[in-house]
Amino acid sequence: MKELLSQKVLQLKPSGIRKFFDVANEIPGVISLGVGEPDFATPYHIREAGIRAMQSGKTFYTANSGLCNLREEICNYTERRIGLTYNPNNEILVTVGGSEAIDIALRTMINPGDEILYIEPSFVSYLPCIVMADGIPVPIELKAENQFRLTGKQLEDVITQHSKVLILSYPNNPTGAIMEKSDLMELAEVIKKHNLLVISDEIYSELTYGREHVSIASLPGMKDRTILINGFSKNFAMTGWRLGYVFAHKEIMEQMTKVHQYVIMCAPTVSQYAAIEAMKNGEQDAAYMRESYNQRRRYLYHELNRLGLPCFEPEGAFYMFPDIREFGMSSEEFAMDLLDQEKVAVVPGNAFGESGEGFIRISYAYSIDELKEAFMRIERYLRKKREAGNDIKRNRLLAYTTKTNITKI
Repeated sequence: MKELLSQKVLQLKPSGIRKFFDVANEIPGVISLGVGEPDFATPYHIREAGIRAMQSGKTFYTANSGLCNLREEICNYTERRIGLTYNPNNEILVTVGGSEAIDIALRTMINPGDEILYIEPSFVSYLPCIVMADGIPVPIELKAENQFRLTGKQLEDVITQHSKVLILSYPNNPTGAIMEKSDLMELAEVIKKHNLLVISDEIYSELTYGREHVSIASLPGMKDRTILINGFSKNFAMTGWRLGYVFAHKEIMEQMTKVHQYVIMCAPTVSQYAAIEAMKNGEQDAAYMRESYNQRRRYLYHELNRLGLPCFEPEGAFYMFPDIREFGMSSEEFAMDLLDQEKVAVVPGNAFGESGEGFIRISYAYSIDELKEAFMRIERYLRKKREAGNDIKRNRLLAYTTKTNITKI
């Protein structure tokens, strides 16, 4: 049967996140700190707008680009939030989540042999989407000591004559890193120098703590060379509604819409009516959820420090990315052992690329009570691992001392 399948697809690895949680879901009593999904229900007034749409029979296809009213409201919202103005008629497309936007952006931009630069650790979809679009993936390894930010020098060092697109994702999944305006300005100079295009995945744009989100598209000379992706899943707790959007220069958008027409037709109609309400009246909901996440963020960061797990303090999204290399285990071994011993599920860092090895991702999109119980179990697990490690060291020291004394005799 495999002979009948696409070799390209056969060679893709399954999602490291889904593979791990398929195992976790089979174990009773597990506390999961892995899924990147808000624990809030979609705010009621947004759900109510969707219900009204269904009750009034608004269940037909919309225009390929999405409802005109929704496109206008998204443009208004984007101008309010990050100061960018887009034409709702030819510079925006409503998509099935941010994931579709990533896929069609890459398929629109890539010719075989084009190099696509992307930061790593990163969202699991970038690499397979590049491969499926016949691009050549070029990961840029980010470092915890640099707060997982991309520098202009790092970017410059990997650019070749075949480089075409840079994928950025800040606030970042899995690290929680952000980029400040000065960081983005440094990148923008390199991008313009080498005539690169940028796909900027800003799905966590409303979830920054202490600093306002800055889009690279807002910098001088960057709007027309940036494909800007966002959505409703994280900002408004609308994961199951499957709705996102993408902005681009009208010439790029014309071609992206063509791909969207053939593979999707249009985003879910009822979801679009609910999203209009989110754009008009959802900013307070987003602010409330952000404050709740910030409380959990501070709690988790304090707990990780108390337990002696190195972790830089994230300033965006809802993830921590602690370093577990002291235990001499791969990230997958550590995650599986923690699951087996204490029934706590986290995501191995290597699910986000090779440079994520030695780390685990912990989501704090869970209640404080769940987080407290999970960290009681994690503390117990770490204590046992460290005690076992100390026993090994003592036994090695004893064996070495005994051998040395015998040699002297």
